[in-house]
Amino acid sequence: MNLKEHLQLVPKLPGCYQMKNDKGEIIYIGKAKNLQNRLRSYFTGSHDAKTTRMIQDITTFEYIVTSSELEAFLLELNFIKEYRPKYNILLMDDKTYPYICITGEEHPRLVITRDINHWLAKKGKLFGPYPNAKAARDIVEMLNKIYPFRKCVKLPKKPCLYYFLGQCLAPCINVVTQETYDGLKQEVATFLNGNDTSILKKIEAKMLEASENLEFEKAIEYREMINSIKTVKDEQKMTLDDKINRDIFGYFAKDDIIAIQVFHMRSGKVTERNGEVFDLYGSVDEALTSYISQFYLLKNNIKPTEILIPYVEDVELLKSSLETKVIIPIKGLKKKLVDLVSENAKINLENWQKLRLQKVSRTKDAAARLGEILGIPFPAVMEIFDNSNIGGASAVSAMVTYIDGVPSPKDYRKYKIRTVSGADDFKTMQEVIKRRYTRVLRENLRKPNLILVDGGKPQVNAAVQTLKSIGIEDISVAGIVKDDKHRTRALVNQNGEEIIVDKKDNVFLLLEAMQNEVHRYAISYFKNVHTKSAFASKLDEIKGIGPNRKKVLLTNFDSLEDIQNASLDKLKALGFPEKIATHLLKSLSGSDTLS
Repeated sequence: MNLKEHLQLVPKLPGCYQMKNDKGEIIYIGKAKNLQNRLRSYFTGSHDAKTTRMIQDITTFEYIVTSSELEAFLLELNFIKEYRPKYNILLMDDKTYPYICITGEEHPRLVITRDINHWLAKKGKLFGPYPNAKAARDIVEMLNKIYPFRKCVKLPKKPCLYYFLGQCLAPCINVVTQETYDGLKQEVATFLNGNDTSILKKIEAKMLEASENLEFEKAIEYREMINSIKTVKDEQKMTLDDKINRDIFGYFAKDDIIAIQVFHMRSGKVTERNGEVFDLYGSVDEALTSYISQFYLLKNNIKPTEILIPYVEDVELLKSSLETKVIIPIKGLKKKLVDLVSENAKINLENWQKLRLQKVSRTKDAAARLGEILGIPFPAVMEIFDNSNIGGASAVSAMVTYIDGVPSPKDYRKYKIRTVSGADDFKTMQEVIKRRYTRVLRENLRKPNLILVDGGKPQVNAAVQTLKSIGIEDISVAGIVKDDKHRTRALVNQNGEEIIVDKKDNVFLLLEAMQNEVHRYAISYFKNVHTKSAFASKLDEIKGIGPNRKKVLLTNFDSLEDIQNASLDKLKALGFPEKIATHLLKSLSGSDTLS
């Protein structure tokens, strides 16, 4: 059944739909008040460039009818979370933002948490979110030095160092009343909600006390805290006097790109902000609605008392799904706040576009220029090889992959050399190229447009000859030559001709980056193999350590030193008889007695 026939069967009811490509992968998920009208809109009329590209990838679709548009909206979110389709607005990752928490324990602690559903957080008091995790950690560290909350996860039987530093009330040995904790919590809450008067006075007192006691380093530390707090206070211009906790969203869209920003206002003051830039497929309304709903319903950020947003058609859906006050201000200070957040989104998008242009110039454009220099089509996929060994021992090779001039770590590969004895770079290259591309042929994997080898004419010849021997002649090969100081110097093409590249050119910078990356990856793997090889060789010399016991040791320890430092009980727990374990430890320590 083709798409037209399929569309005729779609009901005019609310529901959620999934667009799929020719591999059966879900590439876009949406919701609709009228499924037939919404789905027809994709395949009739004209669209912007990015939506057109998405439609070209669609080969089929599925849908689920729901009882209401709200139900379709929530179902859409669940599917987005599960399948993470490439064309949907997706928040950067699955991490939630950190919050500062005064735990709800009998003896509370001041901690950072990302799990707002944990019982400690639910029974405690949360402040945030803090998109800048370092800032949150710094604040908690500062407050824990000033306020003597409990620091230990479990109460010890005797006081710890924090008690003697004056940073803990030591409930392990002292009776601490609820009133005392309530006072501490109120002061911290006052500070975290934006009112820093009391805490400034407390830090100033501690600074003077430290100065009088000639503890100048501590006094300087307190002075820096004061300066930081004053700086934040002086820079804070966005305020409302109503002390309400609210989040303010804004956006800016241009050239099929959308930037979305959110400012977090706590107790009337903006404390944090965050936002992202996305490719825009479909309407701005859909993008903004999806972002806001994911922000709260998928990432479990705490919903404030009030959310301010620009106009969106689906505002009633947001209100129903978020179950909090969602306002589209049309005048006054709240409208100015939304406009200001949108202006920040505009600046963010413009900066992102400038950085992207610079990146493209250094990467994709440089890769295109590299193709021109070598006289080949644009090398979209490049695979780069490097060998590493010491006198032929523990020989390895590594391959890194660059796509459009950017490294693709998931496509990196490493090889332990099997057939070459001694330091023979030519034969090592032959083995690795044969193993890699025999597998590419056998499993019908993606071929690169260009193979780069670390070396000159001999290494290039080794790669070319090996490719021909397995029937591959449609992949270009080149070498990256180093100077006597092991720095990138030139290119060698498939004909053995050396090509000097201007060191100021982005092509040279790309070549240098690729050579450094593959060398780093090869050396890292070599060190691991060499260490394990030396490790295994030493174990072979010890009586009673056969293949099975050696495997247990290699699995559970990273080095001979780790085994040497292991206890007899641990080795016995791993299945070693006491006599064998004792002999092993004696052999590694070089001693006849085991202390």
